[in-house]
Amino acid sequence: MSLTPRPAGAGTGAAAPDAPAGAAGAAPEVRPRDFPTNRGGLCQKGWTSAAVLGATDRIVTPLVRRSLLAGSVQGIDPAASRGEPGDSGDPLVPVPWAAALDLVADRLAQLRAEHGPQSVAVFGGGGLTNEKAYALGKFARTVLHTPNIDYNGRFCMASAAAGMNRSFGVDRGLPFPLADLGGAQAVLLLGSNLAETMPPAVQHLAGARAAGGLVVVDPRRSATARLADDPASEQPAQGVHLAPVPGTDLAVLLGLLHVVLAEGLADRAYLAERTTGFDDVARSVAGWWPERVESVSGVPATELRRVARLLAAAAPVHGGSGAYVLTGRGVEQSTQGTATVTAAINLALALGLPGRVGSGYGAITGQGNGQGGREHGQKADQLPGYRKIDDPAARAHVAAVWGVDPETLPGAGVPAVRLLRSLGTPGGPRALLVHGSNVVVSAPNAGGVIERLKSLDLLVVCDFVPSETALLADVVLPVTQWAEEEGTMTSLEGRVIRRRAVVRPPGEARSELWILAELARRLGGPATPAFPTDPAVVFDELARASAGGPADYSGLSHARLDADEASGGPGLFWPVPAGPAEVPGRAGPGGVAVPAYPAGASGTHEHPGTPRLFLDRFATPDGRARMVAVDHVGPSDEVRPGAPFYLVTGRVLQHYQSGAQTHRVAELERLVAEPYVELHPVLGFRLGLPDGARVRLTSARGRVEATARWTDAVRPDTVFMPFHWSGIGSVNQVTTDATDPISGMPEFKVCAVDVAAVPSSDQAEAEPVPERTVSEQARPRPSEKELST
Repeated sequence: MSLTPRPAGAGTGAAAPDAPAGAAGAAPEVRPRDFPTNRGGLCQKGWTSAAVLGATDRIVTPLVRRSLLAGSVQGIDPAASRGEPGDSGDPLVPVPWAAALDLVADRLAQLRAEHGPQSVAVFGGGGLTNEKAYALGKFARTVLHTPNIDYNGRFCMASAAAGMNRSFGVDRGLPFPLADLGGAQAVLLLGSNLAETMPPAVQHLAGARAAGGLVVVDPRRSATARLADDPASEQPAQGVHLAPVPGTDLAVLLGLLHVVLAEGLADRAYLAERTTGFDDVARSVAGWWPERVESVSGVPATELRRVARLLAAAAPVHGGSGAYVLTGRGVEQSTQGTATVTAAINLALALGLPGRVGSGYGAITGQGNGQGGREHGQKADQLPGYRKIDDPAARAHVAAVWGVDPETLPGAGVPAVRLLRSLGTPGGPRALLVHGSNVVVSAPNAGGVIERLKSLDLLVVCDFVPSETALLADVVLPVTQWAEEEGTMTSLEGRVIRRRAVVRPPGEARSELWILAELARRLGGPATPAFPTDPAVVFDELARASAGGPADYSGLSHARLDADEASGGPGLFWPVPAGPAEVPGRAGPGGVAVPAYPAGASGTHEHPGTPRLFLDRFATPDGRARMVAVDHVGPSDEVRPGAPFYLVTGRVLQHYQSGAQTHRVAELERLVAEPYVELHPVLGFRLGLPDGARVRLTSARGRVEATARWTDAVRPDTVFMPFHWSGIGSVNQVTTDATDPISGMPEFKVCAVDVAAVPSSDQAEAEPVPERTVSEQARPRPSEKELST
């Protein structure tokens, strides 16, 4: 997608420092761009994305709770603030930047002095640019000196990252360009509804569909599943849809590998040369014969054998043109998510797919910068360049770049769910800084999260619209959006992409880079490192800090990325070590000749980047992929009397994440205006819940209400609900916060619920929960009714 600034004159408010020439708040024109991943395609969210820039309730000035202002702040009369009927009596009022930052710094300093550095926590987001994610991690560890930092990517990619790191030695969602999928004869897609979550990516499945090799594993017959097997279609079948019992995907994978081994379909030469641990894995799947898998998952044994043979026929060892195994959140957001990813990798390795052009394993990344966001320091246990924070050499390298003593850097923190649970508890954080996340809606067991947020001494939220989390905050700081800032993002395939500002931010909105620099100046001492605010300068520092790490950006800069794009280059995929990394003709690892790198603008031979990983070796000490035996246990919240149905959650085409942005786009809101529950007509008839009825789902954690939609696309024992709404329609009020023991990822995707009609008396008393809109001058807390479970 590319943007063109509209003529100046439509916006109002003072421009931020170094802002682009476009008008503040003016909506740019969205035009498709012929990029390798989308080839000019955009989904509805992409086409309407400019509308978010002009949201009528955009936050344009710092806001502070009236009760926190000691007397009047210069230029502001707290008594003159505007609230709304029914607010808490302690509204958010506008204050100058200096007053807001002074207040935050003073409160943080006081809490740290009284309770220690661990009393302050930071929660980031997978939508932040690489530069902002890097600066946030640096700020937490060198200014706040707290180990308590994590981000919402823990809800997204943690299990895939844990599985890939364990098996391959490095985590890059797709270790190959997305376009490589187009040449595949078969694609096994588990737990991902690409047709609705990433519609432009569907075109890369055309080859597999044409060959009848698209296999979709999903308990629902989603839009993507219908691409593989739609009974209503007049076209020949283009693949297979497997609809397992929710939470049994791991058993399906174990069964597929059992068939591959039992029928002699594995690539034995590849396994001997490029892997370790095969014997243990072979023994572990011996007991998962197809008929047993059928009894656990409901997937017919004949279909398991059919799919295993289909994948094997596409594998290079059997003369096929290539096969891929891909996982998504549907199988990863589980207490056995890491084990499921590991089983998917084991299957791919048994077929000899990873590290071969045209084949492989990959994980579909969900957030805009889900890949880059976890590479440079937001994650609880990581430093820039995807280094481990408990590695002495990594600590020494990064500390040298930052100019601090490595002994002053804190150790690893705790994953997101544990961090949120600890807020306001004895010994836990008493203050939280939130950047790029709306945990009130997006976290599991959301009612408990709300209570933890309310217990804090200080909640500071950086946001550009009054999200549900911002409405609970003590201080809200207005920040820039995607079209208003410079920086970089990293795609799901490891391609580093430039983000450019085309319009000025409205009012007094500022970049987090500026906010962090101002807070560092107030909180830091003589040993505090500098916090540059120019994104290009921050990126150069990030590149130095990443040098030698798994995600090595040291050969990149904004200038090089711009030059590559301007010349129509292929793009640059990490790792990209600083050049000249090798001399043309010099022998590389294993005696393989290193090809000549093209000369860059300086005349030196620059590293060309690494579009495809593992072609020669895996990123493990011995260069071999590790196969790890795993076993199926099942979901933590199994169906039982009182909660006899499975609930699965997911997205819809028109909305994104918590909906804080897309609910503010009239066109998208008109298409899907309210939450709903999909249930099979057999279940609806049995429970007396007609299509359109008001339905209540109840779990051990809370309840949620929405409108029933009858559909045969869902299993009769399962209901589906999207997670883009707040209030009584917030499905995360009922999801479980049980987590994977390795990755820390919560089990969003399956839990046990009761399904019943909303009592008529409740319906009569219930009032619709409107989309929150507040004035630009005062944004009160949500009422108890809006946030109650």
